[in-house]
Amino acid sequence: RRLSLATAGLLLALAGCDSGFGQATARHLDAMGFQVFASVLDPQGPGAKELRRSCSPRLTLLQMDLTKPEDIQRVLQHIQAHTNSTGLWGLVNNAGFNDTIADAELSPLGKFRTCMEVNFFGSLELTKGLLPLLRSAGGRIVTVSSPAGDLPFPCLAAYGASKAALSLLMDTFRSELQPWGVKVSLVLPGYYKTGTTCDPAFWNLQKQRLVASLPRELLQAYGEDYVEEINRQFIQFMKVAVEDLSAVVNSITDGLLAANPAVRYYPGQGLGLMYFIHRYLPYFVRDLFLKGFFINPKLPRALRREHHDDAKKA
Repeated sequence: RRLSLATAGLLLALAGCDSGFGQATARHLDAMGFQVFASVLDPQGPGAKELRRSCSPRLTLLQMDLTKPEDIQRVLQHIQAHTNSTGLWGLVNNAGFNDTIADAELSPLGKFRTCMEVNFFGSLELTKGLLPLLRSAGGRIVTVSSPAGDLPFPCLAAYGASKAALSLLMDTFRSELQPWGVKVSLVLPGYYKTGTTCDPAFWNLQKQRLVASLPRELLQAYGEDYVEEINRQFIQFMKVAVEDLSAVVNSITDGLLAANPAVRYYPGQGLGLMYFIHRYLPYFVRDLFLKGFFINPKLPRALRREHHDDAKKA
């Protein structure tokens, strides 16, 4: 059941609208009559141009890099200046980052830090900055997280750890903001085609950069073919990503407008089975399932029989 709200003049802020879920949701909410503040990383990029072309003059585009506190403060000041008298009905945290598919040991520490900066700290700073406006309106916070924050997907440690932190943070906000009438929801989507996630050229370039950056001993222990195989399997997996983003857009919209929104939304196929296995079956079954479903790395070079045989001959 939806709230009986007059959408005209109702203010919403969306982070991460260059592509994917954020862009589709901004278009959808604009078409419903909301006044939307949509942040983009690149105001001259194709995503921003598409929003200008397809949306009404009500939509305001704001440039924001979540790793830059000065960008966040500028956006906060703009939104505050336009909503002080009305409050802010909704915040959608959607911005996300990941450009590394590799074992945690092979993933540079800087990648963990960047994932945390964008996926966790950026969303935290934006949410805290807008909370006075959201509290005054008794509004909503909807955050796009990931099942990778709940389950140990192979080769997604940097991304998954940041999303785990984000999910726990938002669950804490949900509990703490209850007395203020602010409702908080998480959206944990399945496998959708968004941004560069399905671009083989992008992932091949990232793989080459990773291999070039690895210390010699580490590369020898795992083998370059090990990294190649992970990349090949990931690109193969992303071929089945769903192009229709409407299930995710509908979940975000429900989190903003339902009289009693769900605490968690799981748009996408196969997530029910995945979470059932995670919660009720032994860990080794879950790990086998995730490897079979997502990425099943080959044995690292140093553990292969032929490597031991070669070492004995030497």
